[in-house]
Amino acid sequence: MRKKVDDRIRTLIENGVKLRHRSMFLIVGDKSRDQIVNLHYMLSKAVVKSRPTVLWCYKDKLELSSHKKKRAKQIKKLMQRGLLDPEKVDPFSLFVESGNITYCLYKDSERILGNTFGMCILQDFEALTPNLLARTIETVEGGGLIILLLRSLSSLTSLYTMVMDVHERFRTESHSHAAARFNERFLLSIASCKACVIMDDELNILPISSHIRSIQSVSITEDPEGLSERERELKNLKDQFHDDFPVGPLIGKCCTMDQGKAVITFLDAILDKTLRSTVALIAARGRGKSAALGLAVAGAVAAGYSNIFVTAPSPENLKTLFEFVCKGINALEYKEHLHYDLVKSADPELKKATIQINIYKQHRQTIQYMRPHDHAKLSQVELLVVDEAAAIPLPIVKSLLGPYLVFLSSTVNGYEGTGRSLSLKLLQQLESQSQMPSQGADGNHSGRLFKKVELNESIRYASGDPIESWLNGLLCLDVASYIPNISRLPHPSECDLYYVNRDTLFSYHKESEIFLQRMMALYVASHYKNSPNDLQLMADAPSHHLFVLLGPVDESKNHLPDILCVIQVCLEGQISRKSAIKSLSEGRQPFGDQIPWKFCEQFQDNVFPTLSGARIVRIAVHPSALRLGYGSTAVDLLTRYYEGQLAHFAEEDAEQVEEPKVRVTEAAEKVSLLEENIKPRANLPPLLVHLRERRPEKLHYIGVSFGLTLDLFRFWRKHKFFPFYVGQIPSAVTGEHTCMLLKPLNNDDVEVGESNEHGFLEPFYQDFRQRFLRLLGTTFHKFDYKLSMSVLASKINFAEQEDELTVMNGELKPMNNLLSPHDMKRLEAYTNNCVDYHMILDLVPILAHRYFQGNIPVTLSPVQASVLFCIGLQNKDVGDIKEEMKLEREQILSLFIKVMKKLYNHLYNAVAKEIDVTLPRLKIEMAPHSISVDEELDQAAREVMEKMKAENDDGILNPEFLQQYAIVDKEGEFEKALQNGGVKVSTSGIVSVKSNRKKMGKLGASQETNKSKRKGKDGEKPKSNKKKQNVKHLPGELLAFV
Repeated sequence: MRKKVDDRIRTLIENGVKLRHRSMFLIVGDKSRDQIVNLHYMLSKAVVKSRPTVLWCYKDKLELSSHKKKRAKQIKKLMQRGLLDPEKVDPFSLFVESGNITYCLYKDSERILGNTFGMCILQDFEALTPNLLARTIETVEGGGLIILLLRSLSSLTSLYTMVMDVHERFRTESHSHAAARFNERFLLSIASCKACVIMDDELNILPISSHIRSIQSVSITEDPEGLSERERELKNLKDQFHDDFPVGPLIGKCCTMDQGKAVITFLDAILDKTLRSTVALIAARGRGKSAALGLAVAGAVAAGYSNIFVTAPSPENLKTLFEFVCKGINALEYKEHLHYDLVKSADPELKKATIQINIYKQHRQTIQYMRPHDHAKLSQVELLVVDEAAAIPLPIVKSLLGPYLVFLSSTVNGYEGTGRSLSLKLLQQLESQSQMPSQGADGNHSGRLFKKVELNESIRYASGDPIESWLNGLLCLDVASYIPNISRLPHPSECDLYYVNRDTLFSYHKESEIFLQRMMALYVASHYKNSPNDLQLMADAPSHHLFVLLGPVDESKNHLPDILCVIQVCLEGQISRKSAIKSLSEGRQPFGDQIPWKFCEQFQDNVFPTLSGARIVRIAVHPSALRLGYGSTAVDLLTRYYEGQLAHFAEEDAEQVEEPKVRVTEAAEKVSLLEENIKPRANLPPLLVHLRERRPEKLHYIGVSFGLTLDLFRFWRKHKFFPFYVGQIPSAVTGEHTCMLLKPLNNDDVEVGESNEHGFLEPFYQDFRQRFLRLLGTTFHKFDYKLSMSVLASKINFAEQEDELTVMNGELKPMNNLLSPHDMKRLEAYTNNCVDYHMILDLVPILAHRYFQGNIPVTLSPVQASVLFCIGLQNKDVGDIKEEMKLEREQILSLFIKVMKKLYNHLYNAVAKEIDVTLPRLKIEMAPHSISVDEELDQAAREVMEKMKAENDDGILNPEFLQQYAIVDKEGEFEKALQNGGVKVSTSGIVSVKSNRKKMGKLGASQETNKSKRKGKDGEKPKSNKKKQNVKHLPGELLAFV
């Protein structure tokens, strides 16, 4: 049965065609695809030109069965033969066959970039992501339709709980429930868009689209030629420059007034030929930046420029640019193969992208693609074109600038999601330098002319398109205006960290929406690469949490506080050991849990994944508050929060932290789709919760993963984060190596020594340092030496240990295996300036490895250590070090020989002491006395007294004992001896005289022995021997006394 279509639908389509604005329809129901035919028919009637082309995007199945395809072939044959009765043919089948439809899988959506369609059909709503939504909608021209097909729903609020395909990637083993907050905000935003209508599969408008009730047909004023006001301005501009060469033919290829003005600005700089200009082209997606650059390059060819280089993140990004270069030079009467040739890439991954154009009409001219990292090859360049400059790391873009003409273009917002670092930092710097007086010629870019051109008018659709405004608001694509100027910057110590409730943040309330846009504005301003998918990750991922740093909040003032810093955290870990072992055995990593799986892979450890931790996904600071300590304050507060220092809760309340559940569907209100009215939810929890009022999750560590740069690494090391992984393959987008760091938290579950600052990470951190040290000469050879030394973090100040020997396990470390005697001789010869440094280059890596491992305790200055690091570990020659350290060759060699002298002296002393230690030594053990000195003296005195007493008792002074020294004849013999002239008195005063007396010595201690000898066997006394005469020697005084 035929049914009259609501006139408001037709009016919306016709108004869109007149104003060159797009319209969107969301059709709910299992038969929704049947209404595509009617909408396409109404669009065809409203459009003056040929039938609109159709883009049909789907997940994996079109649901067009095989017999329908056979029927379509039959219909096509009947149409060709003129035997087709339109009344008996299924309209949808006729539409499928007769319409110009391009089918595209969602996973292949990149191939439709740059194409334009009159209608876009999106089915399989559960497979849509923000990136896909933006990418497909942006292909629709002004006046076209976007149609979303949904299956039958009992209530539109069912979208709030719909399981999206992308949720599978958000789930982890410990966080498995994903909330569809993005769908809720998507539905509520459609209700507020004037060009969006939600209908059922019978084209009945649902109450949520109540704004269409008052729609009126619009009338536009056109001149007699059918041109709008902007089109008339563009035509006048083309007529003005029609006879000027080469401007006229190039302006004729422009589609908008903004594009025409941009091309004129470029050509002015080209024809000036002073090579001192930098022109920056800033625009959103779909404004014709690449086309304008291509036309400008064609003008440079006509002006005689010989060496033109073009760079972009990938040659595929330059497809449009090279296309318009060809269009431009063709308009200037150049012929392909006669005047120029195209060179395609042989790399299969680049899909035969154009990388070079050789022109030889007047003289040899070249337009060549160059990778951004090859900026050192820019020697003879006259014009450098940098497309999508915001997608290239800012330091590389700065290094690309030089004494030649430079054209920059960048997408500052749009679904490509490039960050605004380029416009916020580089362009401001260039603009300020261009205003400086020219006497500052010492600077690299001072004295240059700088111009900035912005394109606001879209190519595909007219300005003020409501779908563009809706999409920018939904996906936070144009958030530059949401960065408010902060009137007062509070001291970091006055700031507090707040937890953001995501249910309230994505509820589409006015205040919540402003707060969300401000948060996303900080993200876009702080990071090189942003994607609309990041928004869905923030909203739906169950393991993600948001924190904001705010200054003192004045509750009396009813306005949102200024956001100083945003932190996005992802909870990870709590993986079973069974899953970890399975992952290790299979060599794969599931989605999510980046740090646990990477740690598990690097160290083959299946215990670490069982720990719980948090990974800081993003940290973004307000552009006006950079380097003022707010980021550090936020990280410190977050660490203290997860260590339980900010909030104190009773033990009995220590259950698992759960977010308050908010009912998204009212079971009591069961109404049909035609009666249901959707509004933002009420009775939501507070948007911001102070950390003192929220229980923290129990964590063992906090981690972070980022592209390795010196500033970022120093920031995280300052907060005691320690690296455990540096990727060996640089990122294709930024050219940076992925780096992961961890900070162990105080937790009772892990036993760690109190003096160890690395906590449980200590053995893994030391293993990482050893691996990084070994790779410095190969994979990380080109790393900046400051960055490499910061990562390695080796000690170079050994002032307290220089006088001590290197000891291990109580013994001296063997140094004889380090260098041979011949090596030591060569090292000594170099330190004495007898040979060149090349003689010892083979020894430097050995010494450098031992030194930076801490095995050679010699204090070096930072610059001396840097020279040893570059030569010994990174294998750089003196020329490379000269460029990197900005020192003269003589200074480098002087520093190097000082280092070698210090190392040689230490090794020489160590080897000498090592030899000395190995010599045999007599071991003398001196035990302490058991008695004191006084007691020992008293005891010795008693022993002497007793001995003297005993000797007296034995008769030593007895006259009988003294008789042995008596002279028989007394005075006679003595005087005779003295008067004897032959006897000389010795100098000692001793005179010898004969005595016939027996010695009394035999009467002493040996008296008993003598008695026994005199006895015989029968007790008889033996016969006495003949008495011998004895000569006694006595002192003269004693003899006189006797």
